[in-house]
Amino acid sequence: VLTGSANALNLPAIDMLGAPFGWRKGEGDWLGVSSAIARQAPIQVIQEAGSDLWQSHLPAGHPFQFGFPEFADRNRQIEPAARVWISPIHRTFAPPVESAIESDLPKSSDLPKSSDLPKVQWHPRVLWVGIGCERDTDQALIQFAVETVLKQNHLAIAAVAGVASIDLKADEVGLLAFAQEQNWPLRCFSADQLKAVSVPTPSEIVAHEVGTPSVAEAAALLAASACNLSVKKQVVKRSGLKGAVTIAMAQAEQEYTSRIGKLHLVGTGPGQLDQITPAAKAALANADVVIGYALYVDLIRSLLRAGQIVEALPITQERQRAERAIDLANWGLTVAVISSGDCGIYGMAGLVLEQLQAEQWNGKTPEVQVFPGVSALQSAASRVGAPLMHDFCAISLSNLLTPWRVIQQRLISAAEGDFIVALYNPKSKTRTEQIVFARDTFLQHRSPQTPVALARSLYRPDEQITLTTLGDMLDHPIDMLTTVIVGNRSSRNYQGWFITPRGYLGDLDDSIMGDFE
Repeated sequence: VLTGSANALNLPAIDMLGAPFGWRKGEGDWLGVSSAIARQAPIQVIQEAGSDLWQSHLPAGHPFQFGFPEFADRNRQIEPAARVWISPIHRTFAPPVESAIESDLPKSSDLPKSSDLPKVQWHPRVLWVGIGCERDTDQALIQFAVETVLKQNHLAIAAVAGVASIDLKADEVGLLAFAQEQNWPLRCFSADQLKAVSVPTPSEIVAHEVGTPSVAEAAALLAASACNLSVKKQVVKRSGLKGAVTIAMAQAEQEYTSRIGKLHLVGTGPGQLDQITPAAKAALANADVVIGYALYVDLIRSLLRAGQIVEALPITQERQRAERAIDLANWGLTVAVISSGDCGIYGMAGLVLEQLQAEQWNGKTPEVQVFPGVSALQSAASRVGAPLMHDFCAISLSNLLTPWRVIQQRLISAAEGDFIVALYNPKSKTRTEQIVFARDTFLQHRSPQTPVALARSLYRPDEQITLTTLGDMLDHPIDMLTTVIVGNRSSRNYQGWFITPRGYLGDLDDSIMGDFE
C-alpha cells in the first residue's frame, strides 16, 4: 500500500529512488526534499554517477531539473526549492532550514538560497577499491587505510562496490574479514591478468615478489572495468598495527547492485484486469522493470506503480525484449516480462528461457519464475460454452517462425485425429490463404455444420464473439486478434452454446467412435 504524496503524483519516492539500483542513502534533509516534491516545487538533480535509467521513465510535468547549468545558463532554469545529489562524493550539508519545509508553496522570491536548500544525497556503488598488503596484515589496518583514503579524496564509503586484489590474497585473513564485515564482494585476479593492465605507477619490486608490477591499481581497474583510476595507489601504515596496505580506487560506469536479479515471466490473461491472477498482479507490483509489447503494457498500466521502469516495445521485437530483460536481470533488477494470455503459450516465457540457454545460464542466477495466465483458447471457450471438453490442440497459422509445410501437416493430423482445434494468428493483411487451407482440411473430415467460434479482443471493450459453422466461418471477419475454435465431429451448437460432449451421458456418437476402432 503506497500512501506517500510522491506516489499520488506518480513520482518515485525520493527516499526509495535508488533502492532498485543498490544505491546507499547518504545524509541530508530527506523530509525537506520530500516536502518540496509534495508541493510540486522544482527539484534540482545533479547526478554524477550511477544509472540514469530512472530519469527517462518519469511522468510528464515532473518537477525534476537535471544538470547543473553554469553561469548565465543557470538563469534559464527556475530557481530550485531542493537539491538531490547522486554521486560517490561525500558531502556535508548544513542543518535543515525551517522555511524549506513549510507546507505552502513559496513564491519564487521567497525560495531559500542555494546554501539553504534542503538537500539529500544518494551514493551509487561504483567505487572498486584495489588492495595490496603484506602477509598477515591486521584487519584494523586495512580498514583504517580504506577509510583514510576515502576521506582524503572526499569519497563516501557508501559508494564502495567492493574490493579487489591478486589471487595470492584470496586467503588473506585480515582482508577476508574486512570484506565480510563490510558485506563487500572480494574479486581476485591472477598475476597474468593484472600485469596486462596499464597502470600509472608500476613497481619492479612488486613484480619481483608476486609476478605483476601492480596489484592495487590493476585490480581496481579490472574490477571496475575502467580505464582510469579515481585514486592512484597510496601506501598506508599505522603505528601499533601490523603490516602495510596499498590502496587504489577506480570508478565503474555501472553500479554494483548487490542483488540477485529476477525474471518474472507473467501471463496477463486476455486483457481485463479482473482476469489476471493475484500472483501475476503481485509479480507486476514487485518488479523494478516491466517489459512488454506496447498494447499489452497499456492494458495493465493501471496496475503499475510510480517509480517503475516501463519499457514498451513494438510487436516484432520479441527477441529484443527478451535480451533486454535478461541484461537488466543479470545486473540485479527484478524484471517482469509480460505476455497476453498465458506467457508459456505462444508467449515470451519460451523465448526468454531459450535466450538464457544460449547464454549458458546456470539455472539459478538470475532467478526465474513463470506466472501463468488465462490463455486465449480458455477465454474464447468461456465466452461460447464448453467446446474444449474433449481432446484438443492449438495450432498457430503464422509461418514467420514455423515452415508452412509443417503447419499444413499439423492441420491434417489434427483433422484426421478429430481434435478440437484452437487456431492462433489465423489471418493477417498479407497472410490470407492459411485460414482457407485450414477450413478446407477440416471439411474433409467433419460436417460443414460443425460449430466454430470466432473470438476477437476477448474481455476488452471491443470484444466480438461469433458462433458460426465450419462451412460459413470465412463469411465473418477474422484477423490477428481473433482466436478460432473448431469443434470435433461430436461438437454441437445448442441454443447458442458451443458444447463438446465428454461422454458422461453416453452421448458420443458410436459411428464417430467407430472410425477409430
